[in-house]
Amino acid sequence: MTEPVVTIMVASHKPYPMPDDAIYLPLQVGAAGNETIPGFTRDDTGDNISDKNDMYCELTGLYWGWHNLSGSDYIGLVHYRRLFRGRNGAITGKEVLKTLETHRIIVTSKRRYFIETLYSHYVHTHAAEEIDKTRDIVKWMYPSYIGDYDKVMERTWGYMFNMFVMPKDMADRYCSWLFSILDELTAAIGTEERSDFDRRYPGRIGELLFNCWLEHQLDSGIITRRNICEIPFMYTEKVNHIEKAWGFLRAKYGGVKQEKSI
Repeated sequence: MTEPVVTIMVASHKPYPMPDDAIYLPLQVGAAGNETIPGFTRDDTGDNISDKNDMYCELTGLYWGWHNLSGSDYIGLVHYRRLFRGRNGAITGKEVLKTLETHRIIVTSKRRYFIETLYSHYVHTHAAEEIDKTRDIVKWMYPSYIGDYDKVMERTWGYMFNMFVMPKDMADRYCSWLFSILDELTAAIGTEERSDFDRRYPGRIGELLFNCWLEHQLDSGIITRRNICEIPFMYTEKVNHIEKAWGFLRAKYGGVKQEKSI
């Protein structure tokens, strides 16, 4: 029996050590107008939105994979700084294939906010206009999803970072849904008078919309909870957890919006 072809894109905007496994595809996101990183595939080939990387972040890589990885049975997305954890470092192709024998979708372990819902955390750290307008668009374009959207926004946890592995046909349906919403959102809000950091709202909203989409697949009976495998992620760089926690508390109790990635 032939093994399924699994391609996990590793989104990066700079040269960076990549996992030594054929399952990974180093992908240069935001490649448009920039020199090629040796050994990386550019996200400005074929059908692409590479020139929107300053807004969409790693989602320009997802868009590229949606349109250009037709030979893969499963596709996934991770980051140069965040990878799914395996037994000895980054998850291997063998470990992924073993997991997919009993599951259809791989996601990260839940990120828990404890004293914040996904909605309240967003409005405390970013502009409420972005997430409120997203709800309006979901209700207008995909009314059957609005109950799932509201349910997800009231949770204190989520599958974050736009990281997953799933069947290519399922990813195609997700991407069609996701990018149609983000197109409407960016057309409505734009980027005028926004800092480089604040311009990235489509990438951040994408994290939340993934949870909404996944919940709808569950509620519709397309997948079951048993189809989903949560796998911890690992950072490839040192993380200042004290700074992250302080930023979280300043946003919630001090009204200080986030101004940079932490």
